[in-house]
Order: sequence, then C-alpha cells, then structure tokens
Amino acid sequence: MAMTFYDTLTRSPKPLEPIVPGKVGIYVCGPTVYSEPHLGHARGPVVFDVLRRWLEHEGLEVRYVTNVTDVGHLTDDADDGEDKLAKRAQLERLEPMEVAEKYFWAYFDAMARLGVRRPSVVPRATGHITEQIALTQELVQRGLAYEAGGSVYFDVSAWSDYGELSGRDPDELLEGTRVEVRTDKRDPRDFALWKRAEENHIMRWPSPWGEGFPGWHIECSVMSTKYLGDEFDIHGGGLDLIFPHHECELAQAKAAGKGFARIWMHWNMLTLGGEKMSKSKGHVVDLATLFERHDPMVIRFHLLRSHYRSLSDFADEALEASAAGLRRLRTGYESWRDLGEPPGGPDPLAGERTRFAQALNDDLNTPEAIAVLFDVARETNRAVAAGDTGRGAWARSLFDDLLHGVLGVAPTADGGAAAEAFDALVHLVLSERDEARRRRDFARSDTLRDRLADLGITVEDTPAGSRWRKG
Repeated sequence: MAMTFYDTLTRSPKPLEPIVPGKVGIYVCGPTVYSEPHLGHARGPVVFDVLRRWLEHEGLEVRYVTNVTDVGHLTDDADDGEDKLAKRAQLERLEPMEVAEKYFWAYFDAMARLGVRRPSVVPRATGHITEQIALTQELVQRGLAYEAGGSVYFDVSAWSDYGELSGRDPDELLEGTRVEVRTDKRDPRDFALWKRAEENHIMRWPSPWGEGFPGWHIECSVMSTKYLGDEFDIHGGGLDLIFPHHECELAQAKAAGKGFARIWMHWNMLTLGGEKMSKSKGHVVDLATLFERHDPMVIRFHLLRSHYRSLSDFADEALEASAAGLRRLRTGYESWRDLGEPPGGPDPLAGERTRFAQALNDDLNTPEAIAVLFDVARETNRAVAAGDTGRGAWARSLFDDLLHGVLGVAPTADGGAAAEAFDALVHLVLSERDEARRRRDFARSDTLRDRLADLGITVEDTPAGSRWRKG
C-alpha cells in the first residue's frame, strides 16, 4: 500500500519512494535548548514519532535524526541580535553549556512523558563546528558566498532557486522584513553562514575568517547530510520554519551540490484558547505545568486528533473532549483484556485494520485513524455484550498493535511497573471476590466490590466472568 505525504516544495502529495529500498531517513529540526520545554515543542515530535512508528510497523528501517541547537540561533532569527543560549546563560549566571545541558534533558524528559521515543541520532550544533566551517568554505570556493569583516554570507543573488520552498520572490525581500540590513552585507537578502564574534561574545571558535560562530541555518544542512547522506527521504519542521530557516538550509545544501530532502513535511501551529502562542508575550504554557493538570497521554491523544497540517487548539473544553474520548477507548480495552487469545480463523477486524492503514498512508491522517478505533470500540462493546467474546479478544489485539503501538498512546494513565502492580492487585481482589461468590458468601463479595468502587474501580459481572474498569 503506497504512502503519500504532502510535500511543501512541490505543493502537492508525493509518494514515499525510499532512496535505499527498505530504509527511510528522516531529519526533523529540534529545539534550541535555552528554556523550559513548552506546549509549542510538543506537536512536531509527537507527529513524527507516529510517522516513525508507522514506517517501522510496515517493515521499514528508520534512521530518525533530530538536532539540538546550542549555538548560533540569534534572538530575532536573522543575522543581528544576541545568541538565545548565551543570553540565557547571562541571565542564569551559568556557563552556556550548563544551560544547554539543563534544558536538553528537560526537553527529552518531557518528550518521554509524551511517549516520544528517542531519535536514532541527536547531533548538537557545537559538536559539528568543523563540518559547518567546511561547508562554508565550499560555498565560498564555488562563488556562492563571500567574507565581509570576519563574517561569511550566502550570496542570494547568485542562487536563482532561492525562494523555491517558501514561494517567496527573492526580489521582493525588502528591508524591514525578517531579513535585516547589515552594513557588511552586499545585499540585504544575504544570510550568515559564519558570524564574527564580538569582543564580549562568549561562544566562539577559530576559523579561516577569525574567531566566530556558525549561523543558525547551516547547522541543519550539515548535520542532516552527515547522518543521512547528501540526499535523504524526509525533512520535517514547523510551518514557521519554512522561511527563512528551511529556505536557507535548502539553498546552502543544493548550492554545495547536495540533493538534500526529497519530501518536506511541515506541521501547523498550536493555538492556546484560540490565540496564537507567543513566548515573548507570555501566552504559552510549559509542559511541566501542563503535566500537573493533564495525563500526558491525553495531551498526545489530543495532538493526534487533528491533522498535522491543520491548526490545533488547546482550550480546556477541547482537552476535556479528548480526555473523554480516550477514556472511552481505554474502558473498552480494559473490558476486553481478560478474554483470552483471539480465536482461530480469519480476523473479523481485517477491514478496520485496512482502513487504519489507508488513513495513515494518506498524509498521516491520524484523525481518520482514530475514528477507526472509535468504530472498533463501539461495535466490539455491542458484540461482547451479546456474548461474542472472540471479537473482544481480536479488538484487544488490534488496540495493542495500533493504538498503543503505532499511535503510541499508553493503555493506562500510569505507565510502567506502577500500572502493572496496580492491575495485579485488582486481579487479586477480584479473585478473592470470585471465590466468595462460589462459596455463596455474597456479603463478602459485595464488600469487596464496594471497596473497589471506593477506589474508582467499577466491577461488572458477566457470563464470561468478572471484569473491571476505572471510573
């Protein structure tokens, strides 16, 4: 079954045709590690975690690379201003690398709570200075970059394809846009490959042009091709990165003779209560605070209920609706898990599995895939209530495979050993209750049921035995 994804460069759906058969290389722009991870950091990693899981589910080997920016990203995303990480280091009175380490681990700890698996490779900008200097030298030698006052700039006028990703006309990039004018630039549209370090700049490295630091854009051109090859399958990032970051990445790489990414996938923004999130205006919520109020799996589920290329809002009402939906799926799963192994014969849910696959193969349509799971839960609950326990066993297997495995939504709010211990204790109590019922000691049976109810556990007695669920 062919997989097709919307490609920003061609502005059309494009089939995934791996460069190396059976293997897929993915590069996703990662965080600038200078502050606590916030809600805006969550969508891309969750979406691409599902993409990675789905590709692996379909038998493909995935190398997934996410960079960490720990130098070179200036506060205004252009060629002037302070380095974000260096500025934070001054505020916290720490060494820049202390800041980078602190927020590096905070970011990946938050991603782990959202069920996002670690990338195959996590390269850091500061660990690839040599390669960034080498690419800058290559562009200078090709006549596509020039040195001015200790800084090196890409010559936009010498690269006719500049603007192909964003659809912007380079001739219309005037002063006053995000591309700021510097006196040492030949053209206001040119962007920095290497920056001269001013006297008080903390992070600096020797180079053929004097001490300095790399521009923001060049790190991704270098690290993506270093770990995935000069041409690779998929490049991902937020919609806000198309210009200037990804436009500059693409220009640098292709100007140096690299094929670069075949498919460009961009996720849309998140809104908070209907308004665009803004860190500078304080209209943002950090993930640690969000985790105090919501199960991280509800947040992940909510992110997947809207298509990655559409806006996703984090109003309280929307989150509550997602929480209620996930509870319905979990309740169904909990009621089927003691029904034994699926019986022999054809899978009665094969059609639903096909629909799920069709949804994800069509530009990673997670809302449609989730709709399939709701259909499975509804029809299975009806079938089991009518005595068809075999369908319940098949549904449990499907949920383990698709909801928990592919979508990465854990079956319970509490993961790991704690959940296993809780389940074991509930089953122990239910075993004692079943024994009391066999002895016709209904007073003891009712007491145990009531004690479980006090803990939020509902017990249902069915012809197939006792079942339980939370809530």
